[in-house]
Amino acid sequence: MLLVLGALLASLVVLVLLFDWNWFKGPLESMVKARTGREFHIKGNLDLDLGNVTTVRADGLSFGNAQWAKQPMMATAKHAEIDFELWPLLFKRQTRIPEIRLSAPQLLLEAGPNGVGNWVFGDESKGEPAQIKRLWIDSGRLQFLDEPNKTGMEFAVNSAEPGATDSAPPIDITGEGRWTGNRFVLSGRAESPLELTNHAEPYRIDLRASAGSTDAHARGEVANPFELRDFSLQLALSGQDLEDLYPLIGIVTPSTPPYKLEGRLTRKQNTWHYDDFNGVVGDSDLHGSAAVTVGRERPLLVANLVSKRLDFDDLAGFLGAAPQTGKGEASNPELKAKAAAATADPRVLPDTPYDLTSLRAMDADVRLKATRVNAPKLPIDDMDAHLKLNDGVLKLEPLNFGVAGGDIRSIIRMDARENTIRTRAQISVRQLDLSKLFPDVKLTRDAVGRVGGDININGTGNSIAAMLGSADGDIALGMGRGQISNLLMELAGLDIAEALKFLVTKDRKVPIRCAFGDFAVNNGVMQSRALAFDTADTIILGKGQISLKDETLDLELRPRPKDRSIFALRSPLVLDGTFKDPSFRPDFKRLGLRGAVAIALASIAPPAALLATLELGPGKDSGCGGKYAK
Repeated sequence: MLLVLGALLASLVVLVLLFDWNWFKGPLESMVKARTGREFHIKGNLDLDLGNVTTVRADGLSFGNAQWAKQPMMATAKHAEIDFELWPLLFKRQTRIPEIRLSAPQLLLEAGPNGVGNWVFGDESKGEPAQIKRLWIDSGRLQFLDEPNKTGMEFAVNSAEPGATDSAPPIDITGEGRWTGNRFVLSGRAESPLELTNHAEPYRIDLRASAGSTDAHARGEVANPFELRDFSLQLALSGQDLEDLYPLIGIVTPSTPPYKLEGRLTRKQNTWHYDDFNGVVGDSDLHGSAAVTVGRERPLLVANLVSKRLDFDDLAGFLGAAPQTGKGEASNPELKAKAAAATADPRVLPDTPYDLTSLRAMDADVRLKATRVNAPKLPIDDMDAHLKLNDGVLKLEPLNFGVAGGDIRSIIRMDARENTIRTRAQISVRQLDLSKLFPDVKLTRDAVGRVGGDININGTGNSIAAMLGSADGDIALGMGRGQISNLLMELAGLDIAEALKFLVTKDRKVPIRCAFGDFAVNNGVMQSRALAFDTADTIILGKGQISLKDETLDLELRPRPKDRSIFALRSPLVLDGTFKDPSFRPDFKRLGLRGAVAIALASIAPPAALLATLELGPGKDSGCGGKYAK
């Protein structure tokens, strides 16, 4: 009897060892198709090692794609080994898989109609899902396609050694592709793909991506990587120009110098939050929070930004101008080329047109406060700006600057709904300290007085130069009582004797009664209506025009000294030239005429010739009423 049982067992072992397991390929393929609704084929051999932990080996595996997909196969593998526990499967109907090993697997993930991906298939309610503990991938390829959003990417995937022997090994990823039509490269590490099925725990990633000159480093947790609905990532962004983000994420920003930012990226429904970020843009520090809401007619950007030290030069991109690119300035090759072109350009006003498509592409509500502004050539103290953009209409209300101990407060409105932008600017200037307005000019350091005024203009055009070149409105600036260097006034009156006296002795201050300039602006030309500077010693009266369209100056200033001096030359002063190359000089033709008269008189009576050079002080006080005299 024992011999018979031994023979039967031996025969069973021989049968198992010699049995052609390929016979089960057909039933297995049918079972997978019934469970998933997809075609499944094993083109190579199927083998089995029976035991408490049974190993299935198969070659040439393929798994079908969704019916709407262009590619017939969603997944393939050159070779696969699957370990499963036999007794729980037989007696408890539980599929426990300690490990899956895949050689040269290829997986295609594709976004389909109505936002449903090809990874959604079968009826998950049929039976208990398999419990897979480990997945090992060797020479894998992962491809993701989203044609409606012009996105496609392909990565090499390989398993890395796990931190613990009983945990699923993470995967190393390297690859490239296109995001919304823009090429990028990506590398990094992520948890095992098995963790994607663990809905109780988030999926951890640590990835770096580059698109052109833009670099991103994301690390943290994602609840659903395919839908990006719930996640918390520490995101570092850096690049040569914030403007480059627009084609990548659809957020419009002006051109900037190089930047580096890092903050927390989260998502709540349709709103993406970038909170508590810190960094630099150009030579300015930048901190704050931003949120972008999608799923509406236009994306909405809401941001609250703060800078403790704002380099005023970094705002040049808002005006379509080029920032400084000299030694110590943060810049990039494009900005350097733009700055070089601006230096060679005989004009000063920025003529780079605003992008109408960008102005209409999104809505925005952005607040920027700078507690300190670094502007070496301008006496700017601080800044407070609130920008609103809605359906192509941009408003800056307010746009305030602390300047020279006073304020310049503005309300700017730009309507970009039509092909030509219509702009309205209302600017009030209040209490600017005269001594701080020109800090580098020695003769005005001890000046006393406050400057104020109003600017109200309207213009059309798609650049700053075009807007100002077509402007209509009014510009009026002035100041009330104060004091200024007498040397400066004597030089303005070309009083040589008085100027020399103060140069070799000590300068003194003279009272300012008032100063004002009132201009009517018509089609980009500022025409003077009233122009005067009145002190106790001299009154300067002026007339002329300033062309914002041609960027030219044509002003005549007539100093009228109120004292007597033997060397006073009462010739007009001419301010002409261009904004970039202005000229301030006396009218020597008229000086030459007086000299010719003096020579003619010399032949008759020398004393009369001498009298011709005397300034008898015919200037009278101007009427200094009105708001500038207060």
